[in-house]
Amino acid sequence: MNTNPYDVDKISKIFREYLMEQGLRITTERKTILEHICRVHGHFDVDMLREMLEEDNFHVSKASIYNTIELLMNACLVVRHQFSTQVVQYELKSAAMGHHHVICSYCGAVREIRCDAVARLVKDVKITRFSYEYYSLYIYGMCSKCRFRLMNDKKDKNK
Repeated sequence: MNTNPYDVDKISKIFREYLMEQGLRITTERKTILEHICRVHGHFDVDMLREMLEEDNFHVSKASIYNTIELLMNACLVVRHQFSTQVVQYELKSAAMGHHHVICSYCGAVREIRCDAVARLVKDVKITRFSYEYYSLYIYGMCSKCRFRLMNDKKDKNK
């Protein structure tokens, strides 16, 4: 069994089937955008994706990228993250399912963590009249760099 969360062939097949079910065309733009998303092993935003496409001499509008991402979310292949009020990032759902996120409230740094205990707890939760497809856990706090900087700032003020 192939468990590679970035398996472009498997993800492309699901996307093609979704597009056909919706009566939508399978365009070169959509295929290429998806292939580039599968190359990103982590979070990405629209600007990052556009830069990757431009580096490969594939010119596509931001609107096409947003529209394709929307289709990928509707097909349950991509998930949307908004770690702060400013930045929206995306991730392949197949990759996102194996981890949680810790976010520094001070500098905005995002780190992925794995916690099997949390995954087991969520799996065992029964919610009446609801069946979840996916969950995401965000833990906000202060990273060690910001804590160190804050402690040094306090020491400097006390001198």
